Amino acid sequence: MKALVLQEKNVWPALQEVPVPTPSEGEALVRISAAALNHRDIWIVKGMYPGIRYPVILGSDGAGYWEGREVIINPGMNWGDDPRVQSKAFSILGLPANGTLAEYVLVPQQQVYDKPPHLNMQEAAALPLAGLTAYRVLFTRCGLQPGEKVLISGVGGGVALLACQMAIAAGAEVYVTSGSDEKIQRAIALGARAGANYRKADWPARLKEEAGGFDVIIDSAGGPGFPELLKLCRPAARIGVYGGTRGAIPGLSPQLLFWKQISILGSTMGSDEDFRQMLHFVNTHRLRPIVDKVFPLEEGPRAFERLDEGRQFGKVIVSVKPHPHKRF
Repeated sequence: MKALVLQEKNVWPALQEVPVPTPSEGEALVRISAAALNHRDIWIVKGMYPGIRYPVILGSDGAGYWEGREVIINPGMNWGDDPRVQSKAFSILGLPANGTLAEYVLVPQQQVYDKPPHLNMQEAAALPLAGLTAYRVLFTRCGLQPGEKVLISGVGGGVALLACQMAIAAGAEVYVTSGSDEKIQRAIALGARAGANYRKADWPARLKEEAGGFDVIIDSAGGPGFPELLKLCRPAARIGVYGGTRGAIPGLSPQLLFWKQISILGSTMGSDEDFRQMLHFVNTHRLRPIVDKVFPLEEGPRAFERLDEGRQFGKVIVSVKPHPHKRF
C-alpha cells in the first residue's frame, strides 16, 4: 500500500510502498478515504514530541470503509476506566502506532464508529481529534450552558474552530480571537458575535467593550497573553486549556483567581464516552467541520507545509484514492 512515512527529523513524510497490515482478532483494517492533519503531526516531524520513532506513518484522523460500512476512527487509544483523566497506557493514533496517512490503517475494532451520514468523507476525516478535544473542553470540563458568553482563542485552527461551531450550536454567545482579521470575519460569518486580533495591543479592551465579560474561555496558547484572559472573566468563570503553543504563563494573578472564583481546567483529547457524546452532538446539530484545503496523498508534503504556515481556516485534508483491487 502507499503511505506517507516519516523517516527522519525535520523532513516531511514521503510517499512509499509499505506492506498492508494484517489484522489480528479484535482489530479492524480500515481502508482510508480521507485523513486530516493536526499540529501534533507537525510537532512530531520537528522532534517536539515525546517517544518519536522512525520510520512511522503519522496521522490521527481518518474516515473510510470497514466491513462495508462508512466509518470514522476515534484516535484516542486506551483511555482507561477513569472518566476524569486518561490512563498511563493512553496513546494517540499516529505515534507510536502507525496512523491514517496511508491506504489502510489497523486499529482496535472498538475505535471504529459509523460516519455521521450528513458528512462527506473529507468532512468526516476532519472531525475526530479536533471534535473530541473541542467537545470535552467545552462541555465535559467547562460545562457550557446555553446563553453563556464564550471566548474562543486562536480561531481558525481545527479544535478552536470546532469549539466555536459547537458553542454556537449549543446556544452560547460566542466571541473569538485570531491573529488574522480575515479569520475573525469568517468566524463571524459562521455565527460568532465579534472578535479581536490578538496582534493588536488593545485586544483585551476591545473584547471587554464588545462582551463585558465571559463565562467560559477556551484557550490553547497560554503564554504572556493568558493573564489578560483572567481580567475578562465574569465571576465563577471557567477557563478550559487544551494547549500551550505560546509557552509558560508569566504574571498570573492569584487574587483574580480567588476573588472571582475562577476555575482553570486542563483538558486533553477525551474518553470513549466523550467521543460517543461528541458524535451524537454533531449528528443532532448536523455540524459540518470546515475543510480548509484538500491534497492528494501523493502531495503529502504540500499538506504539511500548508499547516505549518498557519494560514489555514479549518482542517487540512489528505485524500486517498480508492484501492483498485478491492471493493467496499
